[in-house]
Amino acid sequence: MEIDYLRCVDMQFCMDWKRVNFDWNRARAFLVTAEEGSLSAASRALGMTQPTLGRQVSALEQELGVVLFERVGRGLQLTESGLELVEHVRGMGEAATRMSLTASGQSQSIEGTVRITASEVGATFTLPPLAVKFRSIEPGIRLEIVSSNEVQDLRRREADIAIRSVAPKDPSLIARKLRDGRAELFAAKTYISRLGGFNDASALANADFIGFDDNGTYLHALQAAGVPITQANFPISSDTHIVQWECVKAGAGVGVMASEVGDSEPLVTRAAPWLEPFSYGVWLVSHRELRTNRRLRLVFDWLADEMTSAKV
Repeated sequence: MEIDYLRCVDMQFCMDWKRVNFDWNRARAFLVTAEEGSLSAASRALGMTQPTLGRQVSALEQELGVVLFERVGRGLQLTESGLELVEHVRGMGEAATRMSLTASGQSQSIEGTVRITASEVGATFTLPPLAVKFRSIEPGIRLEIVSSNEVQDLRRREADIAIRSVAPKDPSLIARKLRDGRAELFAAKTYISRLGGFNDASALANADFIGFDDNGTYLHALQAAGVPITQANFPISSDTHIVQWECVKAGAGVGVMASEVGDSEPLVTRAAPWLEPFSYGVWLVSHRELRTNRRLRLVFDWLADEMTSAKV
């Protein structure tokens, strides 16, 4: 009786391991499929084939004796049983992530992979020269660059280090502000010549702008700056900033870009140098526990020094 008591987590609960009758890998497959919404997206997230993932989910359904998903169009939707169980599995996933973070935080090995995420512009123009320079110093560290305008979840190990334009609010993350960045309107020199230039805000009303899929924030910022344009000024849009930039370089219209990137491109020039630049912060972010990892701390501190001293 005393031995059983010592095995208990507290006086009220004692774990009966024989009742845990499912495979954690299958539970993970179920969780990721639920969060991604389809087997194809989940298989990409986990780095496994779709048939393998499908078999794991089916095996879990057999183990538990419930149906977890029903197909809706090309996606999957949780059944009532799936909705009830997914929160429990999500808690398991968060606990596993915390365990991984804690273990990673204690690692003192230099060699290994560091996953860095940045916006499409940052990943395209800022990180490549930094990666080349860093690899010449620390060839044992493999850098994986994640290009995404979506904020990657550092707590779930979607990345180890992030370069962001906003400060994180999560208390489990630590951040260092590196500098203030600027973005301005640019256009191809041929485009500006064709339209005769833009000497003031009213002249920009005749220009075509290259926009985003959702131009609400961008349009509001331009209007607030005194540029009298509407949604009709956006004949071309893309959710990829690099595609927008290529359209600008090709002479399709006016677009926004980080000042240092635009100024270094010979095909374009500032479309409205009289307009106040858009300002934003540049932050380097990592998970608090990962900062005790020697490899990640080395990369974090090196990036901070390089990006603070260099105009990137």
